[in-house]
Amino acid sequence: MPIKRCILIVDDEFGPRESIKMILKPSYEVQTAASGQEALEHLKKKKFDLVTLDLRMPGLSGFDVLREIRKKNPDVEVIVITAYASERNTREINYYEVSELIAKPFDAPALLNSVTRSLERRRVKNFLAYNNLVVRD
Repeated sequence: MPIKRCILIVDDEFGPRESIKMILKPSYEVQTAASGQEALEHLKKKKFDLVTLDLRMPGLSGFDVLREIRKKNPDVEVIVITAYASERNTREINYYEVSELIAKPFDAPALLNSVTRSLERRRVKNFLAYNNLVVRD
């Protein structure tokens, strides 16, 4: 039996957080966090393959969490799911090498496709790193 990939869903809103969980749970091991601080606690305790991250949250914002993820877990894939996809936000998340940006409201097939692409990207990067290979743009 193949090992399920681990995904952390970070969103302060119950509805989107639970919707994402319901969509991903059949195929992945899923944990949720209702705040940026809770997300960082999860990330200290467990290694995740992918994080879905809302940008606007009280307390630690998605950007704060993203900066911490890149400092401590640079190989984890991150998909930002937000209702606030401005040009400025897009530039900033690109700086942190976010896999994809999904606008709310999202649909299940698009989310599943984004997760699949991001996890494949991670698998390829890990394979290349393990085999000391370099890909040039």
